[in-house]
Amino acid sequence: MPESLSWRSGMIERIAHTTPRVTNLWFRVALGPHIAGQHVDVRLTAPDGYQAQRSYSIASAPGAPLIELAVEAFEDGEVSPYLCEIAQVGDTIELRGPIGGHFIWSPNKFGNASGAVLMVGGGSGVVPLMSIVRSRAALNAVVRAASPTLLLYSARGWEDLIFRDELIACVANDPTFMLRFVTTRGGKHRDFDFDQRLDEGLLRTAIAQWGQTPQLVYACGSNAFVETITSALVKQSIPAERIRAERYGGTS
Repeated sequence: MPESLSWRSGMIERIAHTTPRVTNLWFRVALGPHIAGQHVDVRLTAPDGYQAQRSYSIASAPGAPLIELAVEAFEDGEVSPYLCEIAQVGDTIELRGPIGGHFIWSPNKFGNASGAVLMVGGGSGVVPLMSIVRSRAALNAVVRAASPTLLLYSARGWEDLIFRDELIACVANDPTFMLRFVTTRGGKHRDFDFDQRLDEGLLRTAIAQWGQTPQLVYACGSNAFVETITSALVKQSIPAERIRAERYGGTS
């Protein structure tokens, strides 16, 4: 069995309820090194032996000492309610990974100024994009050569934006990084953000304001959200082979 598919016990070292629906958990676990955009599987085992597992994207940057997950609670979920409401610091939970080879970003793939990168996240779909943002920031702090990047991040409201303050700080420290929040239920706090649903027209407007042609696109969110984004991009003559999509079953 590949090393990444072996289950390991991870200890929760920190928990933070970061939005009304999302809980961030930091694990110390002996997994192999990960690439920005990868995920881990989490497995819970009940006293009667019943097991449930789900996949969660890694938010932490490659090389970070802890694996950070941001888990959105779903009322009918088998794993997320436990992680968000019951798990405590010091608990051990099984994880395996890192997993994934398609939805990844590394410095040798448009990690410098050779190609503009567009990232579009819906709801907790921002989590793997956050790993990319952090990895990119670490690179840029050393060589100051990161490619122009736009992150469009859609959520219900201002309070639902995971990593909101950290993302705003990233903009302040990097002139090549543009950030636009899209809040679907109002609550816009910055003049240049959007308070409407992220549709084809808004996507076209945001890219025009950015002034770049994406050479690589990452889109992550619910099935419906990603379908809307990828279809809109193809209509805007972005070749499908430039688009990397990651989908999940929840609502964005």
